[in-house]
Amino acid sequence: MKDVFFDQMMRVLSEDASGRTADVDPEVLRELMRDGEPPRREAAPVREAAPVRQFRPAPPRREAPPAPAPVPAAPVLPQTAGMDWDALASAVRGCRNCPLCRTRTNTVFGEGNLQAELMFVGEGPGVDEDATGRPFVGRAGQLLDKMIAAMTFAREEVYIANVVKCRPPGNRNPSPDEAFACIGYLKRQIALVKPKVIVCLGGVALSFLCRQTMGITRARGHWIDFEGIPVMPTFHPAYLLRQESAKRFAWADLQQVMRALGRERKRN
Repeated sequence: MKDVFFDQMMRVLSEDASGRTADVDPEVLRELMRDGEPPRREAAPVREAAPVRQFRPAPPRREAPPAPAPVPAAPVLPQTAGMDWDALASAVRGCRNCPLCRTRTNTVFGEGNLQAELMFVGEGPGVDEDATGRPFVGRAGQLLDKMIAAMTFAREEVYIANVVKCRPPGNRNPSPDEAFACIGYLKRQIALVKPKVIVCLGGVALSFLCRQTMGITRARGHWIDFEGIPVMPTFHPAYLLRQESAKRFAWADLQQVMRALGRERKRN
């Protein structure tokens, strides 16, 4: 029966609509007419779909606050040649030569008689000085006022300044880099004041101003030269507050300064 059906289907499929015989492979048709399922072809391996990338919108841009002027990585020696008092004070207020500028409240320029014959130099501002912008106004400053008065001077007659103009955090000593970045301001102040005598208060001021490696205990009471100006090293008032027994040594140092300036007290 299959063969009869096959022969009939061959006649139908071998003629197209125009009556022409079409080439049909009878073996292909016989394969299709066989019992059972057609031969299976190996399916192509299924490829894993590529992961779908999730689209994430970019976060909104925030306007960054204006950055302060950068602090140089290495200390910068201030250029102060030719500056008058106003220009020098303005340069100190805007100074960013070392990292101390980041933590200061106020710069502490210095104060007193701009033509003083006696100048006092400390190491740096403390917390009270940082708050007020004035040198030696805390407890150590009150003792310094008494020392100045004992020398027969008023505070307004002398000039007071520090090696660094910004407070080191925690009232620590200024580092060599910080002192290097600021010492030019002090040297210009000295050049403008032209004092007859400088009193260095403490070993830190002595080492940075006069480049002395000798400790203050050994150096005090001995005259040292700074660019032609005699310098008397003595103890810092803050040290004298802790070691009252050292006050007599400091007084002996200050009496030498008084003799050099013709201010020695007359004995009755």
